[in-house]
Amino acid sequence: MARQLTLVPAPADPRALLPHLRAALDGAAPLAVLPAGPPAAVAAARAVLRPEQPLEPGADLVVVTSGSTGGGRGVLLPAAAVRASGEATLARLGGPGHWLLALPVSAIAGLQVLGRSLLVGTEPTVLGRGEPLAAAVARMPAGRRYTALVPTQLRRYLDAEPTALRAFAAVLVGGAAPDPGLLARAREEGVAVVTTYGTTETAGGCVYDGVPLDGVDVRVTDGGVELAGPTLALGYRLDPSGTAAGFACDDDGTAWFRTRDAGALDDEDRLTVSGRLDDVVVTGGVNVAPQAVEGALREHPDVADAVVFGRPDDEWGQRVVAAVVPAPGAEPDLAALRPWVAERLGAPAAPRELHRIPAVPTLHTGKPDRRGLAADLVAAVLDV
Repeated sequence: MARQLTLVPAPADPRALLPHLRAALDGAAPLAVLPAGPPAAVAAARAVLRPEQPLEPGADLVVVTSGSTGGGRGVLLPAAAVRASGEATLARLGGPGHWLLALPVSAIAGLQVLGRSLLVGTEPTVLGRGEPLAAAVARMPAGRRYTALVPTQLRRYLDAEPTALRAFAAVLVGGAAPDPGLLARAREEGVAVVTTYGTTETAGGCVYDGVPLDGVDVRVTDGGVELAGPTLALGYRLDPSGTAAGFACDDDGTAWFRTRDAGALDDEDRLTVSGRLDDVVVTGGVNVAPQAVEGALREHPDVADAVVFGRPDDEWGQRVVAAVVPAPGAEPDLAALRPWVAERLGAPAAPRELHRIPAVPTLHTGKPDRRGLAADLVAAVLDV
């Protein structure tokens, strides 16, 4: 008998999800967590999840990837993959401990903090909105303490509360590649930072400090990173063509996920990831689809056309940059466009840099030439 997916809105207290997640991991009640955020983002996630349709066999959780409204997918995860990820993480970190939840539970990184806590029979401590890190640490039980952050959070806590960061036996940093300077600074401060690489399709981070977790295999094919092992998803919700494009099996039956990330393996098979093979902008650990931002900008009365891309940013990893063609007689500015986009797609998608251009350059395919435009704008700024 086909099972139906249960949708649960992200609660104000994420610990309220623990019974739902326990039931999902026991195979009793398949679960998907709707994100908190603008109505458009919630509606887009619901449209991807389509709870009225029977759930694919073998799936126990469906997690929507962190793309904006134009880019999210529902990833089909069996309970065994989530458990395997949690068990391998705890083995790598040195055993059970108490977790501080500082990430959204609608995303795999936050959901895994809950899952790891369930595995060892503890309850996570939740970092309150605006709460000092030190105050949250003070509420945690004694013993080994763990947390997971995105690079932007790590940078902010290094600036404000480095002592609180030193209270953790491990600080997992993922969602986007932290720059080497940030990692060096954290380690100089005595923070036990561990870089993690993985995706929703691998039940979260599966490569720690460049080394795969137990059971995980990594290879690089045509410059793109591919991952295999017990943490792998089954595919995408109601998207057989996307599943076929993203997942493949070798002749021996080994399933691999094609990440679309560029990377390389050194002589010791340590993985280094250098960025995306596509145009997604990763800002503050959140994937932003440029096409979705462009669509929102074009709806503004002052904008005739737009192209969006990412540029390196010391705080956010990348910042969203918008180049817009003004509507006749209009002078669009950042102060008006940022809230416009944020209301539709969420704050991470709001541009942090704006340029006015006479026309959007295109490739021969008709697609916007993001890389060419970005290079031209950087060159123009350097010439000023």
